[in-house]
Amino acid sequence: MMNLPNALASMRIALAPLMFIFLVNRDLSLFSGLHVSWIDYFATLIFVIASATDFFDGYIARNWNQKTQLGAILDPLADKMLTLAAFLGLMMIDRANPWAIFLILTREFFITGLRVAAMGEGKDIAASMAGKVKTVLQMIAIGFLMMNWPFADLLLWAAVALTLYSGYEYIIGYTKKGTH
Repeated sequence: MMNLPNALASMRIALAPLMFIFLVNRDLSLFSGLHVSWIDYFATLIFVIASATDFFDGYIARNWNQKTQLGAILDPLADKMLTLAAFLGLMMIDRANPWAIFLILTREFFITGLRVAAMGEGKDIAASMAGKVKTVLQMIAIGFLMMNWPFADLLLWAAVALTLYSGYEYIIGYTKKGTH
């Protein structure tokens, strides 16, 4: 069912590759005549709009009773596509430490697999507060890295630490649910 939250998640899926194009294809004729800082601004604007859809699709789905099975698939897929595009693009233009990106993406893929396995076992592992804060911190770090602002690396490593911690929480939640 294509309701507003699912449309917003679909929009995030469509914006992820567009943002990636702005990050990594800086020599396209489309961008000729533009200073590189403008390309950064456009990539960041796309990222901010896409990130805002993440908040609104969840808020609308929960508060307007529009949760769907499709949304349960689209929302995390859209989140992963957006962060994957941003982190890989930033790494490709040498603005993000490859080790930080490796740690973040490894955790994301592992926890996604764990959640799928848990659903197959009839378990629901809801996002923890640390997981939600992790997402916000990752988004802030990505924005700072895209704009090449001071403290971007510090924010990235803070996001790595919180990402790993929230992954630990998911693992503990999964194992506790398995003992009942």
